[in-house]
This record gives sequence, structure tokens and C-alpha cells, in this order.
Amino acid sequence: MIVIPRALAESLRKHFPPEWLAGLAGLAERTLDQWRLTVDGKPMHGMASLVLPVVRPDGTRAALKLQPVDWEHESEPVGLRTWDGDGIVRLLDHDRDTGAMLLERLDDSRPLSTMPDDFAATEILAGLLARLTRVPGPDGMRHLKDSAEQMVANTPGTASKLSDQDEQNLLKDWAARVSEVLDEPGDRLLHWDLHYDNVLAADREPWLAIDPKPLVGDPGFDIMPALDNRWDDIVATGDVPKAVLRRFDLLTEALGADRQRAAGWTVARALQNSLWEVDGGEQRLDPIQVAIAQAVTSPRR
Repeated sequence: MIVIPRALAESLRKHFPPEWLAGLAGLAERTLDQWRLTVDGKPMHGMASLVLPVVRPDGTRAALKLQPVDWEHESEPVGLRTWDGDGIVRLLDHDRDTGAMLLERLDDSRPLSTMPDDFAATEILAGLLARLTRVPGPDGMRHLKDSAEQMVANTPGTASKLSDQDEQNLLKDWAARVSEVLDEPGDRLLHWDLHYDNVLAADREPWLAIDPKPLVGDPGFDIMPALDNRWDDIVATGDVPKAVLRRFDLLTEALGADRQRAAGWTVARALQNSLWEVDGGEQRLDPIQVAIAQAVTSPRR
């Protein structure tokens, strides 16, 4: 009998219709039977996904991933097939009707976030990001240009919800900066959420990415998750702008990206994150997003 982890159940109740959670255990059992899989470990989960460690009939160790098929998750199997295991977990099977995915088994006990050396971890992440974003985006996948245009259009209304006038103006300044890069939105396949906990140790390679939310666009838009994660390591340096720029420079160099354009798309990510938070009820901007946007757009020291 499949037991849904409590934290996953709470997250699903908050963000998805109740029938998804109600049917999740049954879906898991049917999929296990369909693919003749045997569970051989404790369930794992993200914010929206149930992941079961399984063994295939031929003895291959794998992971069964079940999650709602919405705008955020529907492109994952397409992206995984396009990358075909190059720097990322390999897709072994996929059920289009349910969205169920059978994935290569990685070591969930060893995420990149556990590496003590922050800069060494960033170097590994940067190398994976460079490999992933060298792949052209497939036809028909959602495009960064559409998302960015919507961000800019939504900014005035959302900015008015902020309690501080200076922050309202800052949000509008970010939107103006994003408008400057809209003419070249890019054509690469982006992971969208490549942070340190979305890189796991593996057998096939030392490290592989997981859990993409693919879209097509400029690689600069994929930099932010590597900047605002492991933030305590940034603060511990005693010089936040310098530490942000150290990561930013490493990532842009690995990507071969134009630094000014990458800064523009990093601001776009700060804008996207901030619009979501303010529309969700926050009345002040996240100081981490502000610090990163200021660091990457300020004149070099």
C-alpha cells in the first residue's frame, strides 16, 4: 500500500485540486502494476511530486515520478527526451495519459547542496548548466519571450500593491530593464530551476541535474537559481555583492554569455519571482532578490 508523505500531502492540498491527492495512491499502484515495478525503498517527494524508488523486471534500479500535469510540469518529459541524459537524469519511460515518468535512479542522499565548498559546488552546477543550455529548444515548447512580455505588462498593476513607493519604482525599473532584452529572447532549452538541491550524485556521471521545468529562451534566465540558493554561504563572506558577482561571473563565463544581457535576464528572473510573491500577498520585495539584481547591474567595483 502506497503511503503519501505528510509534507507532500500538505503541499498538494495547498496548491492543487483535492482530487489529485485523493487519487495519487491509486495512480501509483496502477502505474507500478502497468510497468511491473517493485518498490524497494521509502517514498521521496518534492513540492508537487511523489517519487518511488523501484526496480524494473530486468533488475534495473529506477525511480517512478508522479506529479500533476500542469503548465509548470507538462514540458518535463519533452525536455528530458531532448537532452537524452546529457548532464541530466535519463527518462526511461513516460505515460502521456497520466504524466507518470520512469527515471534513472540517482543518489537522493547526496545533493550538490551537501558539498561543503560553495564555490566548488557552483563550478559543478555551472558546467551542467552550460551543457544543458547548449541544446536548441524543441518546437512547440513554451517560450521565455511570452513569459517576459507578460511580466512587463503585469508590472504596473502588481507594483501598486507594494507598501513602499521606492520598491514600486524599483519593480518598474526592473521591468524597463527586461524590456531592453525582449528583442532577443533566445532559443536554447532551459532547465528553469537548476539549483544545488536539483543536482544529485549518480553512477553514470559524478553529478546529474533533476527536476527541470523546461522552456525555450536565453541561458541568462537560468542563472538566478544558482545565485539565490545557498544564500547563507553568500552572507557568510561578509561582502554580499562581491560574493554574488563571483558566482555570476563563473556562471556567465561557463555559458559563454554576454554579461550585460545575462544581467538583464537575471533581473527578469528577479522580476518574475517578485511578481509572484507580491500577487500572492507580500507587501515588500524579497531583500535577496533586490540584492542580486543590484549586484549584477551595478558598475564593477
